Amino acid sequence: MVLGIVNAILAVAYPVIVWIGLTRLGTRAVSVIVLALVVPMLAIRLRKADRATFWSIVRVPIAILVLVVLGAITQDARFVLAMPVVINLVLLATFGETLRAGQTPMIERFARLVETELSDDKRAHCRSWTQRWCIFFALNAAVALALGLFATPFMWAAYNGGIAYALIGVMFAIEYVSRKARFRDDPPRNPMDRLMRRVFPPTR
Repeated sequence: MVLGIVNAILAVAYPVIVWIGLTRLGTRAVSVIVLALVVPMLAIRLRKADRATFWSIVRVPIAILVLVVLGAITQDARFVLAMPVVINLVLLATFGETLRAGQTPMIERFARLVETELSDDKRAHCRSWTQRWCIFFALNAAVALALGLFATPFMWAAYNGGIAYALIGVMFAIEYVSRKARFRDDPPRNPMDRLMRRVFPPTR
């Protein structure tokens, strides 16, 4: 739980850290700070990983590690600013590879954490939303790349540290509401489900 909280804080705070660091300390100093945050995280993840989950667990920290090392060596801020691009591309690859034949789409995997049996319609819903998330990650990577190349560090930090997370929240909200509107006979599992049940009453 503590590791999850720390990861969440770092995910939100690192664009601000990078922005302040680039404007006051320089690229090499920012790279060292990020390394100090990423290396312990990678070590913890390596201890928890097994053969089946190794690559999926460590791919993002390793990608960030490579970028910040290059940034420290070359003192080129573009390597540091490319972190959100790489993270979104890794997430795109992670979600996209689950759409291959014989694989379970990522959103369906999430759904099966609370529902063991899924109808064909729900499985199709999960596949379509996995595709939508792939599009989202591709667009988010493109925006992050454009901001890293052409915008100020403040604009880059504002988007990647705030706007991007707001858009993720909007995606989750749209999926949740659309699911409740489509599958109205699902039993409510929490207060929000009960509220949605009033908005979208069962068909039976």
